[in-house]
Amino acid sequence: MLSLPVRHIRALRGTAKATAVGSGLQRAQSFMIVATLLYRASHLTVGVLAVAQHRPRLPLQYAGLAVALAVSALVHGTAWRRGWFERRSVWADLLVTGCVLPLVLCAWGGAREPATIGWAMLLGGSASAVASIALDRLHALAVIGLLVVTHFAGYQAVGASPAVIVGHLNSLVASAAMTWVFKWYLCRQGRLLDEANARALAAEAHKARYAERLEHHRALHDTVLATLTTLAAGGVDANAPEVRERCAREAAYLRRLIQRTADEVHHREIGAALEEAVGSVEGLQLRVTAQYHELPQVPPEAAAAMGDAVREALNNVRRHAGTGHAYLTATGDPDGHGGVVVTVVDRGPGFDPDRYEPGLGLRLSVHDRMAEVGGRASVDTAPGEGVRVELRWPG
Repeated sequence: MLSLPVRHIRALRGTAKATAVGSGLQRAQSFMIVATLLYRASHLTVGVLAVAQHRPRLPLQYAGLAVALAVSALVHGTAWRRGWFERRSVWADLLVTGCVLPLVLCAWGGAREPATIGWAMLLGGSASAVASIALDRLHALAVIGLLVVTHFAGYQAVGASPAVIVGHLNSLVASAAMTWVFKWYLCRQGRLLDEANARALAAEAHKARYAERLEHHRALHDTVLATLTTLAAGGVDANAPEVRERCAREAAYLRRLIQRTADEVHHREIGAALEEAVGSVEGLQLRVTAQYHELPQVPPEAAAAMGDAVREALNNVRRHAGTGHAYLTATGDPDGHGGVVVTVVDRGPGFDPDRYEPGLGLRLSVHDRMAEVGGRASVDTAPGEGVRVELRWPG
C-alpha cells in the first residue's frame, strides 16, 4: 500500500477546518464590531430611559431616539453582514447621530438643560469610536474635530457648566483613541496568529510530504526490491511461472504507485491484507502455513499497515532464515477489546539481538509502520531458536 499516512491527512484537514472559520485578522475585526455595538447599545439604553422620563414635555425626542436606533441598526447590521464597517453608513451615523441630532434637539426638541440633551451627546462617543477604526486616519481626525465642535456648541446652548463640557469632550476623544488602540493591538495579534498558522500548516505539509516519501521507500523495499534481490541472488528460477506472475504484479504496482494520489487510502479487511502479503512471498517460493481465528473489524489503515508489516517479516524469513517455510497466525485480541495479534514464526538459526541491530526493513517497514497506526511490533529470537515477530493493534 502507498498513500499519505492517514494521521497526516487528518492533521491537514483539521488545520484547513480551523482556517475556514476565519483568519485571526477577521476574528479581530468581528470582535471590534461586537465591542462597538455593545458600546452603542449602552448609550441607546441611556437614551430610552432619559426620553421616558420626559415623555409629557418632550415628544420630539421620541423621533430623535427612533432615528438613532435606525441609524445604529444600519451601521452595525451592515458591518455584521459584510465583515467590516461600510464607509457610507459610518458617515451617515456621524452626521445624523453625532452632529445633527444634538443640534435639532436643542433647536426644536425642547432641550433646555444638560439632562435633556445628555443622552444624544453620549451617542457621539460611540460614533467617534466607530469612526476611529472604520475611516482612514486623516478622515477620522477631521470627524472627531467636527464632533468636538458640534458637541461644544450644543452644550453651550443648554448652559452646561465647563466641567460638564470638558468631561464630555474628553470622553469623546478618549473613546476614539482607545478604540483605535484596541483595533491596532487586536489586528496585530490577528496577523501574528495568521502567520503562525501559515507556518504550522507549511510545516505539517512538509512533514506529510516526508512521510509520503518514506512510505514510497518502504513500499519499494518490501515489494520490488525484495523481488530483485531474490532474483539477483539466484535463489529462484527467474523463468518460473509464479516468479513471472509476481514480476508482472509488481510492474503493475509500480504503474499504480506513479499514478496514485496522496489522498488514496486502501479500504481492506485485515484478512484480505494478510492473504495478499502471504501470496506475494509465496510467489518467491516461500511456503507459508497461515491460520486465522475470529479476526475483528479494524480501521483500513491498521489493516494495511499490518499486511505490509507481515509481508516484510515474511521477506526476512525468505532472505535470512535459511528455511523455505514460515508460520503465520492471526487472531483477535484475547482480551476482547477488538484488537488483533499477528505472529510470524520461522525455524531458522535465529540471531543474538544484543549483537545485531535491526535492519532497514525491520525498523521502517515493521516497527515504524505499526507505530504510525497505534500498533506495536516486537521481535523474540535467540541463536538456534528461530525468530518470532509479533504485531499487535492497538499497541
